[in-house]
Amino acid sequence: MADPLSTVLESLRLKGAVFLTARFTEPWAVITSVPGEFWRRLLSPSTELIAYHFVLEGSLLVALEGQPPRRVGAGEIVVLPRNPPHRLASGMDAVPVDARALVRPSPDGGLVRIEYGGGGAPSRIVCGFLGCEDHRHPLIDALPALLTIGVQGSPSRGLVEASLAFALRELTEGRPAAGAMLAKVSELLLMDAIRGYVASAEPQDGWLRGLSDPQIARALALIHQDITRAWTAEDLAREAALSRTAFVERFRKLVGAPPFRYLTAWRMDTAKLQLRESPKTVAQVAYAVGYESEEAFNRAFHREVGVPPATWRERQAQIAHG
Repeated sequence: MADPLSTVLESLRLKGAVFLTARFTEPWAVITSVPGEFWRRLLSPSTELIAYHFVLEGSLLVALEGQPPRRVGAGEIVVLPRNPPHRLASGMDAVPVDARALVRPSPDGGLVRIEYGGGGAPSRIVCGFLGCEDHRHPLIDALPALLTIGVQGSPSRGLVEASLAFALRELTEGRPAAGAMLAKVSELLLMDAIRGYVASAEPQDGWLRGLSDPQIARALALIHQDITRAWTAEDLAREAALSRTAFVERFRKLVGAPPFRYLTAWRMDTAKLQLRESPKTVAQVAYAVGYESEEAFNRAFHREVGVPPATWRERQAQIAHG
């Protein structure tokens, strides 16, 4: 079995793409997030979206509302879980414009692009996104609103640098297929960023504390690896090499809920996603999330959500269609 954190990371089932290149010259500032017209062609509307920017040349400030700006330079990547609106700028005194108004098609049919600024020192970036298929995955929820990653500090530095060099050369020569390689590289870098953040997570970081504890991380990995198994506290405690009492107490303290409560909540989140996004029957969803009968699933769903799954699905369809 892979290490626990790898298994939980694999449960994210990330996929994404590069969609834009930009060249800015000082002074400049834009307000941006990944527009829906780019990511909805690849991902479902309920996907948890992660925006990112590769800084290829120069440096820039990135700022979220209510937070101090952070400067990043060439060789660094800005990662924004949950795709919040944010400012990219040469300096905080520059007046920002909406980046969407600046987007232009590429003359060679490649990635769309932005050329903007006052003619001073240049900065170049490549923008993309990653999507997590499971809406509100607890790992994404636990991440800060902004992460920065230095390629030089990645454990996979050699592979990343070689892949980046090749893909960026291909993009420069107008071969947009290299964007798929950049998306894969960004997945690898995101994994490294999460690993680094988990390793340095403070005690108040809640769910991430479970991942930083080897025994509880193993239990979380097992749950995410096989949501359909009828896990008991005894099963998970045995896998974690703890007594049942010690395991349940440590799990509750670190994760914020007892193991069975966590498993049930994760099953319900997965069931909601399948009810909303797939044509599966309620019975098929029940079996897919670990219930032996539709009746047992109906009771559990009603207890957790307040309405039966069929009713919840109908209401979601009504909301989607206005």
